[in-house]
Amino acid sequence: MSWQYSVSQHRGEGQVTKHFFHVAPMTLRFSSHKHRSCFNVRCISINLLTSFERIFTIIIASTPIMATRRVKREAVVEEMTPVNLEETSRRSSRTALAPKRLQYSPGDSTAKTAQKKRKTKTLVEEVGQNERLTKDEEDVENSDVDLASDGHGGLSAYELERLENIRQNQAFLSSINLFQATEEFKQLTKPKASQRGLMRSQAAVKQVLPPRKSLRLQNKEAEVLTLPAEPRGTLIFEETTRIKKPPGPLSMEPINMEGNKLPSQLLKLCSEDSTEDRKNKLDLKEYRSALKKMQITEDKVAKVVKDRIFSAAFHPCTSSLLMATGDKWGKVGLWKLGSDWGDDGVLLFEPHTRPVGCMAFSSAHPTQLLSLSYDGSLRCMDIERAVFDDVYDIEDGLKTFDFMSHDCSTLVVGNWYGEVAIVDRRSPGNSHESLHTVDAKAVRCVSVHPLQKQYFAVAESKVVSIYDSRCLKKTKSQAVSQLLGHSLSISSAYFSPCTGNRVLTSCMDNYIRVFDTSAMSTKSPLLTLIRHDMHTGRWLTKLSAVWDPKQEDCFVVGSMMRPRRVQVFHESGQLEHTFMDNENLSTVLSVTAFHPTRNALLGGNASGRLHVFSS
Repeated sequence: MSWQYSVSQHRGEGQVTKHFFHVAPMTLRFSSHKHRSCFNVRCISINLLTSFERIFTIIIASTPIMATRRVKREAVVEEMTPVNLEETSRRSSRTALAPKRLQYSPGDSTAKTAQKKRKTKTLVEEVGQNERLTKDEEDVENSDVDLASDGHGGLSAYELERLENIRQNQAFLSSINLFQATEEFKQLTKPKASQRGLMRSQAAVKQVLPPRKSLRLQNKEAEVLTLPAEPRGTLIFEETTRIKKPPGPLSMEPINMEGNKLPSQLLKLCSEDSTEDRKNKLDLKEYRSALKKMQITEDKVAKVVKDRIFSAAFHPCTSSLLMATGDKWGKVGLWKLGSDWGDDGVLLFEPHTRPVGCMAFSSAHPTQLLSLSYDGSLRCMDIERAVFDDVYDIEDGLKTFDFMSHDCSTLVVGNWYGEVAIVDRRSPGNSHESLHTVDAKAVRCVSVHPLQKQYFAVAESKVVSIYDSRCLKKTKSQAVSQLLGHSLSISSAYFSPCTGNRVLTSCMDNYIRVFDTSAMSTKSPLLTLIRHDMHTGRWLTKLSAVWDPKQEDCFVVGSMMRPRRVQVFHESGQLEHTFMDNENLSTVLSVTAFHPTRNALLGGNASGRLHVFSS
């Protein structure tokens, strides 16, 4: 048989501890565990007697080498096993830390198996007991330090010196105003969005709910739940859609004004005589000089609609800047720069329920604004009559339109189903005069020739086709000219505003192209190819290059580059000017438009804000 024992002692300075045990002949191995103190064992005297009834004495005297706050002295007699005098015993490192209790184990294989099973439990108990002894010793030593620390809360000299260094560093940083400069720098590097325009709806007061407690903490039995039967057959998901506005005229009532009445100044502004002759075309040097004078300030940024902007347009009046824009959920906003009606000059209406993909003011009737929506409705906002008239209506899927006559009474309308419709506003009802299929997939943009109104360009899947409205058929209409070379879908295609001798296209293959359409040949030649990143992602409106109505050969387009910017190009591909402002322009302006007569440019972003550069 054998006895196994381990001893852990904690002694003060200069103490000698004696323990007497009755043991059989054995071998003793001594080890000392050091934590934060160093010990030098001066003397170990071990008397091992060969008789079973003899007594051995262990005398351990230790002297500390370093005096610190936490003084620990531990001596562990880890393992005592019978000695085989004939051969040397081998010990594994796993048995370096012996248990604390006296354990009797017979010298057979069963005892060894039981010892292995109790090994983990004994080790955990030993660690816990050591922690408790260490804590008790620290409490005693801390109390001694507290009495001798002169009121410093038991801190050592090193900790007191560290706190003094921290205090001096904080005082130095405060003296040079470093903290204040850091806060000011953060404010400069993160410009806040403009707070002008529509006010953000105040969030409802959050209801304070009692803290959640599980059934186990409430001493309640768990509920027995039964799973529902597995569905069989085809699952039908009901998609929630916004209810379309009823057909017919709608009252023009701003939803952001009390009383829902239009300001009287709006009608007067829209009724201005805007037949002023357009300014003469400038040479490129003068044009660049005019662009450089156009600046943006904080009061030229405002939230006009609540959601992402899909379309925007300038009113042709010259006394003030009046802009219109449409957002993702069918709202139309009017903003007069520098006015105080509504919310900082903003009036908000809701004539549609889905994205307003296209809008334009009537050049013949300046009090009328036509807007088209994906919900299948095309309406005319008549400011003089204060109504939204129903011009054209289908079930859904309208995408784009343009005027086909100088009096703006005839329209060409494209939809997502590859069809174009000819609509005459003078005819009663809200239907089309004729409907023609021109593409198997979709019509993304239509543009009418500014002089020869019978021609209109259609941006189809991967080609731009120019049709003659006098020769259209119900299906398989023959194109007068085609603009080839696009490898992906085409976002937009526009005739040049004065002569129609150029067509500007924007394609998802990251190129902007300029075609020569002066001869109206079967295949119009490509003049310019400009590399431009057109991939905006799903959360931004697609970029589209649009002409400057005052300058026949220049166009503007938003950019994905950082810092955020708006770029103006010449038809030859030369970059004429870049609009940038670190304080007031920090987002992508996907929708851009020039004023027809004044030096002004607007840009709309994904949060419903308009940015205006003007001189």
